[in-house]
Amino acid sequence: MDSEKLYRQISRAECGNPFDILGPHVIDEGTVVRAFLPEAKSAWIVYDKGRKAKGAGEAVAEMQRVSDVGFFELKLQKSTEGFRYKIRLLTHWDEHRESFDPYCFSPTITDFDQHLLSEGKHYNSYEKLGSHIIEIDGVSGVRFSVWAPNAKRVSVIGEFNGWDSRRHPMRMLHSAGIWELFIPGLSQGCLYKFEIKSRFHGYVQQKVDPFAFHFEVRPKSASVVYSINGYEWGDAEWIDLRTKTDWFQRPVSMYEAHLGSWMRSADDPARFLTYKELAASLIPYVKKLGYTHIELLPVSEHPLDGSWGYQTIGYYAPTSRFGTPDDFMFFVDMCHQNGIGVIVDWVPAHFPKDGHGLAFFDGTHLYEHMDPKMGEHKDWGTLIFNYGRNEVRNFLISNALFWIEKYHIDGLRVDAVASMLYLDYSKGPGEWIPNKYGGNENIEAVQFIKTFNEVVHQRHPGVLTIAEESTAWPSVSRPTYVGGLGFSLKWNMGWMHDTLSYFSKDPIFRKFHSGDLTFSMLYAFTENFALPFSHDEVVHGKRSMIDKMPGDIWQKFANLRVLYGYMYAHPGKKLLFMGAEFGQWQEWDHDQGLHWHLLENEPNARLLSYVQDLNNLYRSEPAMHEVDFDWHGFQWIDFRDSENSVLSFIRRAKNPDDFMVFVFNLTPVPRYAYRIGVTRGGYYREILNSDSSAYWGGNIGNAGGVAADALQSHEGLSHSISITLPPLSCLVFKPS
Repeated sequence: MDSEKLYRQISRAECGNPFDILGPHVIDEGTVVRAFLPEAKSAWIVYDKGRKAKGAGEAVAEMQRVSDVGFFELKLQKSTEGFRYKIRLLTHWDEHRESFDPYCFSPTITDFDQHLLSEGKHYNSYEKLGSHIIEIDGVSGVRFSVWAPNAKRVSVIGEFNGWDSRRHPMRMLHSAGIWELFIPGLSQGCLYKFEIKSRFHGYVQQKVDPFAFHFEVRPKSASVVYSINGYEWGDAEWIDLRTKTDWFQRPVSMYEAHLGSWMRSADDPARFLTYKELAASLIPYVKKLGYTHIELLPVSEHPLDGSWGYQTIGYYAPTSRFGTPDDFMFFVDMCHQNGIGVIVDWVPAHFPKDGHGLAFFDGTHLYEHMDPKMGEHKDWGTLIFNYGRNEVRNFLISNALFWIEKYHIDGLRVDAVASMLYLDYSKGPGEWIPNKYGGNENIEAVQFIKTFNEVVHQRHPGVLTIAEESTAWPSVSRPTYVGGLGFSLKWNMGWMHDTLSYFSKDPIFRKFHSGDLTFSMLYAFTENFALPFSHDEVVHGKRSMIDKMPGDIWQKFANLRVLYGYMYAHPGKKLLFMGAEFGQWQEWDHDQGLHWHLLENEPNARLLSYVQDLNNLYRSEPAMHEVDFDWHGFQWIDFRDSENSVLSFIRRAKNPDDFMVFVFNLTPVPRYAYRIGVTRGGYYREILNSDSSAYWGGNIGNAGGVAADALQSHEGLSHSISITLPPLSCLVFKPS
């Protein structure tokens, strides 16, 4: 061994095998202990004379300086087996320090762990990679580990070593390309990064930990040592019930929220509410409105507020903008204890190019493709994961399980699935590379998606996976064993687009566009659909939901009420973005809270009451949610009356005798003695009327209900009812 060469490499932060020179080593005379201590004037080895024998006493031996750059050495007549010692030193500024030597500890990541990580099947990889507070032979500290197979040298840098990359170079576990080091004495709250020097072109970069559980608040970017195992959960009853719940036959009504702009501090509008403050305000609000779930825009750590969380840096860390990991656990716990599920947006499609993130991680394109035709989304300025690499798939699937297992998340809404499925997504000729069969399908991404869904559903029954997928890719929400992608639900983007297109038109022209509303029923049961009016529909000049509606202020609110009534009546689960429930006029702005002062106005307050009543009706009536994905739950009464712009249909529960009748008047003209067919005689109660004065309507209606006549008005329906249709209204009837 050329000691001088290794001394020079360490002193220049170039050493990739520090354990070859540092720490205890066997020599003919016994053991030599070496340490690199550039801050020390003097140094001593402190060890147990009896090697674990109780009361054996402490031995202290001074080390010899063997290099001007700060190397110290001591020879002992001792075996290195199990040899634990501390290094005591006097610094150049006359401070005394003492700690165990990191270089006297063996690796703690097993060969089996390395095998699974390389194979891409270590789905609890977050328990091995990253930073973890552990104890070895009674010595407490932090184990750091990171995957960087093409690095020449990796060092842990942080406050504890003055961000000096020479002080804690890591050892490489060659079979998996993982670098590892246990640093005794460190504890929760330590700031750190990995400094990586590549084998190629002298590339050096300071990277955050891809598996870090916590980060500094932006714009700072260091990873933070944090134990996520100390929170005491109180949601066991919810989790147990979740595993037994068939959400396909249960109501799923999602309130989509961006935590940074739902509400701001009353005292300081520039300050975010914390997770705990949100638990005290957002959860009661959502519960009162009757939603079953909160869907959160990505909570994973991200550097830019304006990305809304969709350009993730810390895949394993809830953003520190709103508090600590324990604080976010508290938020989820309180949701569950109040009967509300939590869905988070998850972004395995792409990641940002920020220098401290995953991009060009070890001086090579480790997580992304090397060829920009495969590895870049130019529209978003982001990079595409290389789904063909075992370790990358493992990183993402482990991450999905992490949110479910460690944060008790009830569902993952997967962002931008279409961009994963198609190699030519948003690319022109010559800007993409066909697959091996000459097609535009991303075969590796498809297999990743299938595996992700299989693993999640196998390990966590009752957890939802939801695809934001906007193309005609078949069987997105069908099981993988029948050729599907395996998602629980798929956002119905076609329904959303057509419906908003229809409702944004002046009612006088709607009779020419009735197909926009009826077309969805041609494909409504080809997938397990969720009906979204999401954040994407109220930004970038698209206008808020209320402002999309035509007419004067009364007509705008009436149109919005009938739109929401149509949404809740239509087969499929529901999602509405925050602010739309009370008619915020301005587009969503992530830099400010919602305009809560609007609730002082009667029409906004009454709209909120209407949404609350819709949710309560949706949850209480099996006909509105039990058979969402099958024709047996839906029957047209009349979709042909385009001249009057009136639409009517029946929704049924699993018990076909449990049904409801929905009628929509989509013009501002009241219609009297309007007859629609029903399946049987009896009295039909009017259980919802969007024109009620309780909702700021004109209070035209049917005095609580009507009796059916033995008169056929529509084919296949033996009876009919003659009703009054208020202008721009949704009416719901149920037979007594």
